[in-house]
Amino acid sequence: MTSQQTATSMKTEFKNDLQFALSMDKADELAEFRKQFLIPKTKDGKEWIYMAGNSLGLQPAKVRDYIGEELDDWAIHGVEGHWDARHPWLPYHENLTEMAARLVGAKPIEVVIMNTLTVNLHLMMVSFYRPTKERFKIIIEADAFPSDRYAVDSQASFHGLDPKTAIVALRPREGEFTLRHEDILAAIEKEGPSLALVMLGNVNYLTGQAFDMKSIAAKAHEVGAKAGFNLAHGAGNLHLHLHEDDVDFAVWCSYKYLNSGPGSLAGCFVHERHSKDFTLPRFAGWWGHDKKTRFQMGPQFDPIPGAEGWQLSNPPIFQLAALRASMELFDQAGMAKLRQKGDLLTAYLEFLLTEIGGDFFKLITPKDISQRGSQLSIKLKSQPKDFVKLLRERGVICDFREPDIMRAAPAPLYNSFEDVYNFAKTVGEHVS
Repeated sequence: MTSQQTATSMKTEFKNDLQFALSMDKADELAEFRKQFLIPKTKDGKEWIYMAGNSLGLQPAKVRDYIGEELDDWAIHGVEGHWDARHPWLPYHENLTEMAARLVGAKPIEVVIMNTLTVNLHLMMVSFYRPTKERFKIIIEADAFPSDRYAVDSQASFHGLDPKTAIVALRPREGEFTLRHEDILAAIEKEGPSLALVMLGNVNYLTGQAFDMKSIAAKAHEVGAKAGFNLAHGAGNLHLHLHEDDVDFAVWCSYKYLNSGPGSLAGCFVHERHSKDFTLPRFAGWWGHDKKTRFQMGPQFDPIPGAEGWQLSNPPIFQLAALRASMELFDQAGMAKLRQKGDLLTAYLEFLLTEIGGDFFKLITPKDISQRGSQLSIKLKSQPKDFVKLLRERGVICDFREPDIMRAAPAPLYNSFEDVYNFAKTVGEHVS
């Protein structure tokens, strides 16, 4: 049975009572993972109802130990820690490669942990956005995360183009909140001869809508364009298959669903077919140089095949250690099971909010679970900031986006059905 079938069949069996939620938690084979995280507490010592994992994930309990090991090895070994630390620093990022590949459905040669998200996005566009007089446009969501829009606009300007004509921003139809898949494909077809790049978030940060990357990439390639995706709200959330989906590149951060800490490192995917194409323009740095000759310090850049060849500098070890603590948990749980639980949690939240009814809010995330992950975006109809503040005073933490969107993200690694029940109960007590 697929996760979609499971969530669909369970929806009719959901009950709006605490005992039902507790029974779901008792039957949850992933429930023990919650103990691997530090749950923030209110002033009176109660655990927060934390629904903001799509903004900043909670701290894995092992993070302090993992970073502490590196601090100790630095104290003991100094520079020799690059070779003699318990986890030698020189190849430290390689400890995460296979786990990252499994996380996003890739081959190890296709992924690397490096830099931060928008830095990686710019590095990818240096290579994969190569505008010509005839083919120069970029398709993006009109309500993409602002940093994505700044990045594509500045890339167009860098090439001497006017972003007003180079950037095609996709908007939902009148009266709708999300994009229709057929409209995305139609836009790619329409812009085909002048289209250089399709660059979407695979999950829209504002609405929580997930896009069909495989068909979008196929359509982009059909018209002669490249396809790249920002997985900021997809990595650690959706069950991804980047290699099979045949996208050219993808980038993601690790501090949201991946729980690596504020401002931590990002990931990058470059499809295997580009792994040995050294004719692709790129901004080079010494950590992307062939490992066998890197320390010969030669003047000629010789890139590593695969995604590692886009590295610039040696990565920060403490941040890698924090991410390793989280990635080990994802690897143990597996994204297929996490997505299955996430579908159930989110469907249960949708059921409970629908039970509340009234006209105080509207759910704008797609009902079809194949078009969403662990997030529901709730459009509030009056005094939205005051309402979110009120929830916080009641021990409920979620995310607010201007002008009136409250985002609730039940993260399956640490959120419970009881969390979801208590979140909806608190919302219901304060809507009018």
